[in-house]
Amino acid sequence: MQFEVRWADIDANFHVRHSVYYDWAATTRLHIMQQAGIAIPLLQQLHVGPILFREEAIFKREIHLHQQVTVTGSLYQCRRDYSRWSVEHQILINNETVAAIVRVDGAFIDTHARKLAVPNELLQSMMDKLPKSEQFIWQEV
Repeated sequence: MQFEVRWADIDANFHVRHSVYYDWAATTRLHIMQQAGIAIPLLQQLHVGPILFREEAIFKREIHLHQQVTVTGSLYQCRRDYSRWSVEHQILINNETVAAIVRVDGAFIDTHARKLAVPNELLQSMMDKLPKSEQFIWQEV
């Protein structure tokens, strides 16, 4: 996804504040899930939702006001039943310079039972459509 840095994204040092990177990653992650068919109405129908256990950013370059950034997202590790998954986002300046890497570890929760859930076959087949990184690995339980 493409984003332009807005005034509201800037901190006191005149570069992008840390929480914006996480917002860009979340927006991109939900977009790629939706592109694979995993949309909010479906999740509501199935009574499941994605949750995060961990979110980490590695900052490499400053990003400044009005710069254009591209945010990618791909699975870099996952259990074969998609009950646990990890996504890596690269935040690029001008589609070439890596400014940051955001990694998240997540799962699905049953929104009625409020417990972790293994996605059904339909959701698993949609998760299988998500882009995978070149270093992608299947996690063993």
